[in-house]
Amino acid sequence: MTSPSTPEQPAPEQPLPVPAQLPVLDALHSTPSRRYLAPDPIPEDVLWAILDAAIRGPSGGNTQPWGWVVVTDPEIKKRVAPWYRENWDRAYGHRREQILAAPAGTEGLTPRGFLGAEHLAHHLEDAPVWVFPVLRNAADATSPRVGSSIYGAVQQLCLAARAHGIGTSLTTLYGGHEAELRELLGLPDDALTMALIPLGYPAKGRWAQPKRRPVDEVVHWNGWGATRARPQAAEG
Repeated sequence: MTSPSTPEQPAPEQPLPVPAQLPVLDALHSTPSRRYLAPDPIPEDVLWAILDAAIRGPSGGNTQPWGWVVVTDPEIKKRVAPWYRENWDRAYGHRREQILAAPAGTEGLTPRGFLGAEHLAHHLEDAPVWVFPVLRNAADATSPRVGSSIYGAVQQLCLAARAHGIGTSLTTLYGGHEAELRELLGLPDDALTMALIPLGYPAKGRWAQPKRRPVDEVVHWNGWGATRARPQAAEG
């Protein structure tokens, strides 16, 4: 006589991989775009941990109308990468000599930044993992703010990758091919890709604080144009 079967118990949650400790503010100040990426594979448990951190980011009304399409298939990359290079050449590539000859202190894309972005454009498919954050009910939206909260989640993805020593950059240079991309990825008709984030272990460069204009030049207090001098840090 057989005993009645017992219902299967859900498997206990597995602990997430624990990266080396990195203080939050240190990560915030040292997560530049990394465009020289090695083709080395990213362990799947690490990739899951990064994605799990991303979805903890903000979502308007906690509706979470998103999906995260992870691309590792070389054939998909071969289709998308030429679209990216086409837009790169149109936006920046044709100005290569002008940008590289620009004197130090010129505003806009620096020669060093140009070379990094150019490398990514020419080697985009070498990045072992791409992530497309996808937003539902956005394909026909007219508001420029639709789904803007997803970018907070995107930044969490980048910071989580940083904690695991993995470089990222946020780009939309594949734009203009949304219909083809939607078909290629099998997206719902109402969905819109919001970015492309290539991930990979850095092959060149370092974790450095991105250069920005001084904070006291770009912060306005209670109204545009009302600035304040930043207090000097107290000496210890």
